[in-house]
Amino acid sequence: MKLPGDTIRVLDWEELPASVREIPKDHNPLKDGIFMQHQVDWCRQIHEYPLNIAEKGRRTGITFATALDDTITASSNRKAGGDNCYYVGDTKEKGLEYIGYAAHMAKVMSSAMAKGWGGIEVFLFEDQDKDGNTRQITAYRIRFASGLQMVALSSNPANIRGLQGIVNIDEAAFHKDVGAVIEACIALIIWGGRIRIISTHNGAKNPFNQLIIDSLAGLYAFKVFHVTFDDAVANGLFERVCMIKGWKPTPEAKKEWYELVRKGYGTRRAAMLEELDAIPREGSGVAIPGVLVEGCMPEERPILRLAMEDDFLLRDLDYRDSWIEDWIRIHLDPLLEQLNPDLEHVFGSDYSRYCDFASFGPMEIKQNLTRRVPWMLEMHNVPTRHQQQIIFHIIDHLPRWRCGAMDATGNGHTIAEYTADKYGYERIFMVMLNDKWYRENMEPFVQAFEDKTIDLGKDADVKNDIRALERIDGIVKLPKLRTADTKDSSLKRHGDAAIALALGWFASLSDVESFGYIPVKHGADHDAIARPVRITSFGRKGGVL
Repeated sequence: MKLPGDTIRVLDWEELPASVREIPKDHNPLKDGIFMQHQVDWCRQIHEYPLNIAEKGRRTGITFATALDDTITASSNRKAGGDNCYYVGDTKEKGLEYIGYAAHMAKVMSSAMAKGWGGIEVFLFEDQDKDGNTRQITAYRIRFASGLQMVALSSNPANIRGLQGIVNIDEAAFHKDVGAVIEACIALIIWGGRIRIISTHNGAKNPFNQLIIDSLAGLYAFKVFHVTFDDAVANGLFERVCMIKGWKPTPEAKKEWYELVRKGYGTRRAAMLEELDAIPREGSGVAIPGVLVEGCMPEERPILRLAMEDDFLLRDLDYRDSWIEDWIRIHLDPLLEQLNPDLEHVFGSDYSRYCDFASFGPMEIKQNLTRRVPWMLEMHNVPTRHQQQIIFHIIDHLPRWRCGAMDATGNGHTIAEYTADKYGYERIFMVMLNDKWYRENMEPFVQAFEDKTIDLGKDADVKNDIRALERIDGIVKLPKLRTADTKDSSLKRHGDAAIALALGWFASLSDVESFGYIPVKHGADHDAIARPVRITSFGRKGGVL
């Protein structure tokens, strides 16, 4: 590979894309308030983590922010964190846009930061594939007084391994072989390089989307950043457009502009969701195949069920409390006594009052980190007061109980809040089950079935609940459709066990502090005195969600 190569010529400003030429001369990216919040968050993330992925809606300003951040990096000396920055786009125009943003930034900061400020240089980048064949790629470069440079390549280099520094792969989902490009980049981190993979989606089966799924599941070290068109609008995108175009930003104009963008897709809703909302097309389908579910069900285990008649609520309160206490003693306590006292336990709880089943699943965290579910509890038409009575009893008797995650959506918020009041908000995670939570937390749960790190009892309803999870608009969640219970066809289910298990899995990854007690002797003639010993469990940070 020949780098930097001889300069062919200096690029004329008129040759840059309109998106660069339209930037006002007095536009100062270093000024407070110029960057939108998601651009600030992205720049902060790429400095904190070496491997980053941005799945984004179109024209949300991620490439712009990256180019300006790279300009500061390349213009700084190495002792201050400076490095060479490379851009690999899917088209020549994207490379020109990136290097044009950098040129604008360099002018704003100071022309002295560039080496004599010769402008944007055009040169030939000599590339070599694995078979030794060479070709020359047109590239664009800005060289800085720091001795470092920014380079934008007009097409995919075969020998990307030869680059050293920070590599930005833009619109990765549209590269011919993004998998090979990503693989080639990984070696860069050995010598302190960084990789940023930026793209809108190009179908659910695209390697870019698979990389995101695998990264969220913990199979890769990439940190995923998610920003949609609506996120950008909320952060001031329209106002930035007005600044560039010279428009007057009014609420009426903003509404008209927003509707024009959305309606521009017409009936192509899937395309709109993909390009604006970062939802890959062709994303629906069963998330966890039945064969994987059954592979994690080695044996039959108890599924304890409590279904109440409507007239139970009309009985005297003392009678109801006493009846539940007897039920706990007869049916629940024997299961609690069978729990392994040497293992840490967590739980997941999905709330329902009337329509579906309230589902509760304790999880043992085994030495090999498999999460084993020894039994499950299902409650139908059980008053909230008595669901709380039962859950409190279980928590009080879980050996080495670490924490639990509870559905705090809708009416479930009340019992989740009461439980957190009693046992602590740092140990009870109140989870709002929405698309954001599903997007960030369901992939590790799906991966658990592929890795066989979750261990369940054989049960047709539990299996059906898990198989009810679908990848809808790119997110693993439940559809609105309800199914009949196999044990009682008059009752309906809505993936209740699946949500309880997903919440339990989430809790098992959480980071909380617990306290144990060991005897400490104070002299030979003194009795042992119990002293608290802090035990820390590592994983996801705790808190209210």
